[in-house]
Amino acid sequence: MNILESMKMAWFSIMGNKLRSFLTALGIIFGVGAVIALVSIGQGATMDITNRISSMGTNLITITSFRNSGARLQIDDAAELLERVPSINAAVPSITFSKTIKWNSKTYDASLEGVNESFPEVRNVKVATGRFFEKEEVEDRQRFAVIGNTVVEELFENVNPIGQSLLIDGQAYSVIGILEEKGSSMGRDSDDIVIVPITLAQRLSGSKYVNTIYLQAKSAEYSELAVNHVTAIFTQKFKRENMVRVSSQDELLETINTASQTMSMMLGAIAGISLLVGGIGIMNIMLVSVTERTREIGIRKALGAKSYDILRQFLVESVFLSVSGGIIGILLGAGISKLITYFAGWQTMISGTAILISFSFAMAVGLFFGGYPAYKAAHLDPIVALRHE
Repeated sequence: MNILESMKMAWFSIMGNKLRSFLTALGIIFGVGAVIALVSIGQGATMDITNRISSMGTNLITITSFRNSGARLQIDDAAELLERVPSINAAVPSITFSKTIKWNSKTYDASLEGVNESFPEVRNVKVATGRFFEKEEVEDRQRFAVIGNTVVEELFENVNPIGQSLLIDGQAYSVIGILEEKGSSMGRDSDDIVIVPITLAQRLSGSKYVNTIYLQAKSAEYSELAVNHVTAIFTQKFKRENMVRVSSQDELLETINTASQTMSMMLGAIAGISLLVGGIGIMNIMLVSVTERTREIGIRKALGAKSYDILRQFLVESVFLSVSGGIIGILLGAGISKLITYFAGWQTMISGTAILISFSFAMAVGLFFGGYPAYKAAHLDPIVALRHE
């Protein structure tokens, strides 16, 4: 008996017990589906976070002081770094705080950030309408403001904000630009922002210190060199190590990708347990099938069927169950991923690697767990089998 005949007989056997065959394959279906869905969620989350971090700037280096360290960052630190570190292109001191802003009779509590003229380049921010303020305007403390879309929607509705005046602490700030929409990032609305010159933001906050200094390395290859140089400068300045945190965008991306990959592997491994459970179900049903078809096996052996013919038939039947379950599971996992994206708004990414691995594992489960029942069927004594009732 050739392989085609074995496949035909296995197919007729499965179709002869449709409900039982489907219930047997459920473990494989859910296992493969769970692997694909969970891995797609994990990889989608990784891609989403990576894109958001990449959108924060190009070759970005961030400097913040450790809490309770006693270290304070100032505007002059940014100017000093730009002068002393040859591997960076620009430096942006930043101070962020909440402030109530007013236009006509409307008020709104927005996030206010004070920066210098290099902010758009370093933080990859684009102005959709109008313009950003210039170096001379920062130095001259010009009362200009660039606002995000959320502020536009909350205050101006159908009015063009360009040229309008916002009241901040009783002083008028002329709106000269509207930022391109960025959406939410890590639970924070990136469009809920009012940007003013850093020289004015310090006066509004009542502090001469800044929260963060952003640097732009000349290229990705210079990032590590710049981080080491900046760290050495602050260690010398504060006479102690670990007073400030200096981190590059590449380091953050690498950390997040490593953590996300580990999480995806854990989710996939947990879902893979369902495949093992499904394999046990296949073995159980195949053993039952061997018992039910003992007399059939005896008749076939009496008519000249060899042991490997019987072995191959039952193995093919087992693989059919696992492969069909794997195909349905792939469709189920892809469908769940799409539904999660549609209803929950989560970004998912269906992985071809996850599909290949889970499908291959499903086939391996069919071969492994179908092996013993097939071996048992192949080695039945034909005389004993023919006497079986």
